[in-house]
Amino acid sequence: MAGSLAGRNVLVVGGAGYVGNVLVRMLLGDGAKVRVLDRLLFDHGSALAGTLEEPDFDFVKADLADDDAVRGALDGIDDVVILAALVGDPIASKYPDLARRVNDQCKNVALAADEAGVKRLVFTSTCSNYGLRDTNEPADETSDLAPVSLYAEMKVDFETFVLDRADEWSLCPTLLRIATAYGLSQRMRFDLTISEFTRTLAVGDELVVYDADTWRPYCHVRDISAAIMTVLKSEPDLVRNEVFNVGHSDENYTKRMVADAALEALDGEGKVSYEEGGRDPRNYRVSFEKIKDVLGFEPRHRVPETIRELVSAVQAGIFDDFDRRPDFYTNHSVVIPGESPAGDD
Repeated sequence: MAGSLAGRNVLVVGGAGYVGNVLVRMLLGDGAKVRVLDRLLFDHGSALAGTLEEPDFDFVKADLADDDAVRGALDGIDDVVILAALVGDPIASKYPDLARRVNDQCKNVALAADEAGVKRLVFTSTCSNYGLRDTNEPADETSDLAPVSLYAEMKVDFETFVLDRADEWSLCPTLLRIATAYGLSQRMRFDLTISEFTRTLAVGDELVVYDADTWRPYCHVRDISAAIMTVLKSEPDLVRNEVFNVGHSDENYTKRMVADAALEALDGEGKVSYEEGGRDPRNYRVSFEKIKDVLGFEPRHRVPETIRELVSAVQAGIFDDFDRRPDFYTNHSVVIPGESPAGDD
């Protein structure tokens, strides 16, 4: 990753989350001045506590609907990274009104960023946009989009919003379709496939896997963060109005392959059962050759080694507070103030 972000002022919207916690620390380590704008919807602000002592870090707790707060957060900013969302199919379906509202508010952030003279905008979309594919050919950035969930539909909607207006803006927008995240973070999530499968088996519970032979791509949170930083450092002509899949072509796995990797890390100790008819119809492999060829970016981490690290962390008791975590990524019964749950599914 050539160059440095030293002296650049970067606003990370939703920077207290699973990826944001990692990205913020990597940006600071590269010399950037970082401001985070986050509502702390999940009561996870303590995960960023260690960064508050950093002289180049600033935190703004505010809702994206607060126009004054958004404009204030954009003051003096060179680059904006938008991570904010109800991330994932289950939670977006559970709270559809809030999910749509956050998506629309992120559009307002993009418009305000252009008005404020921001130079770069990076939006993290999702490989889930490719949805259910009827071919084994990996999807690339030119493939048809077939979202099968509200979450993916909103990401496609935001991509369209940006690309339809990109030529009118002075800023340089880039859309990153992120593979499913995995890896350790100060703000850990256990609702994602690799961490969920690994934790379940590591604590001795039975793992039930639905539709085991469906495919997904995966990418480590540090590699996702490195990809964002690569875009910020790249020449504008290479990334302006561009879409990049973020991941590695070797990191496409079936659910069965992930379960097997977790069992191997546990020396075969664990019980897995397989069932068909799950509620998630997605089945897709993805090509990540464009970001490699155009920007020279390749992820460094791989699923098997990270699973071993996660097994060690779980067995060491680092995540013993799992059942007490007050966020609806691990406890979907939590009710957000002002929101009515969409149902019990």
